[in-house]
Amino acid sequence: MTSAIAVEDVRREVRILRDLSGHDDNLIRFYDAFEDNDHVYMVMELCEGGELLDLILSRGGKFTEDESKNMTIQILNVVAFCHLQGVVHRDLKPENFLLKSKGDDSRLKAIDFGLSDFVKPDEKLNDIVGSAYYVAPEVLLRSYDTEADVWSIGVISYILLCGSRPFWARTESGIFRAVLKTVPSFAETAWASRSPLAKDFVKCLLAKDPRKRLTAAQALSHPWIRDHNTVEVPIDIRVLRTLKAYTLASPLRKAALKALSSTLTTEDLFYLKKQFMHLATSERVTHRSIKTALLKHATNAMKESRIIDYLNWLTALDLDFNDFCVAAINVHQLEALDRWEQLTQSAYEIFENDGNKSIIIEELASELGLGPSVPLHVVVSEWIRHSDGKLSYLGFVKLLHGVSTRNNRRLR
Repeated sequence: MTSAIAVEDVRREVRILRDLSGHDDNLIRFYDAFEDNDHVYMVMELCEGGELLDLILSRGGKFTEDESKNMTIQILNVVAFCHLQGVVHRDLKPENFLLKSKGDDSRLKAIDFGLSDFVKPDEKLNDIVGSAYYVAPEVLLRSYDTEADVWSIGVISYILLCGSRPFWARTESGIFRAVLKTVPSFAETAWASRSPLAKDFVKCLLAKDPRKRLTAAQALSHPWIRDHNTVEVPIDIRVLRTLKAYTLASPLRKAALKALSSTLTTEDLFYLKKQFMHLATSERVTHRSIKTALLKHATNAMKESRIIDYLNWLTALDLDFNDFCVAAINVHQLEALDRWEQLTQSAYEIFENDGNKSIIIEELASELGLGPSVPLHVVVSEWIRHSDGKLSYLGFVKLLHGVSTRNNRRLR
């Protein structure tokens, strides 16, 4: 270590391992660290089964679907735990998972947190780190958080299920171009024997838009995963972000989200029901109940990443299950569904009957966060139905997307 940055990287790695050790069965156990004038020594759990990469190579990349699923679940478990603590690994790959013991069915252990970092609320990381084959598109675009790890899990799952990489090129720059532009192919012979749910699972993890990508906790509630040996779905850090955004939304957007939520099926709400069960006390989600739920799982890493800061925006929260579904709904992920247009058409009909009223342009401009210098009539004309001044279907869909949130800075 020849620079102050390198020294700080190792100190952060030790700090993260010390904070997280012993809290998850799929995380390498850390015992202690020592240093002398020349070296740092890190003492960790002995794993005698070798790297997951060695197992993949020894098997020629051939695993049954259940074997692939079992390994994927273990990877998701440890990553979901890290994300709840506000820690992003940033270098997930088969080389960084060890088998605890010799034997194909050994427990996996996540290792090498040398590139890991804390992700604080409303902050993004911007340094390009990781391994080319597994790096997420948003990392290459220098604006990312925990979802970047989920992309890497998608690449690992793809390899486990078919034996080859989803993105390949002869050079690193070629790999990066493929990651940014290429849609993974499922034409490999091995995919012919895999279930449609397995393919859907991988596609959901390899969504190039991180807003549409599943989180690690959501992936554990995917139909391909969730019925395998009674998988537990943990608290999802993204729910806190979504609840925060809801508390800042206008009454107009809340009414639109309520209409959309009412169109969802029991299957659609499976993940939200799991989150509600984690976060609710006496059938209601409140500031106090969320704090209680978080503190049950808190480590020193959660304190350093300031995850509890989300509670600062949730002081007035008081939601039953139906209201929670409205507040925690993820519009961008629903947009990725084949029936998105059907959902929004049905939701708009409900909105028309229950909440659509004549709109004052200035109020809509406030909803969009538009400044006084913006020509309001030009910007919002397509949002409003000219016959009666009410929100049009197009305006309704744009409102659901939270277009204003993304475009605020650009339009001001």
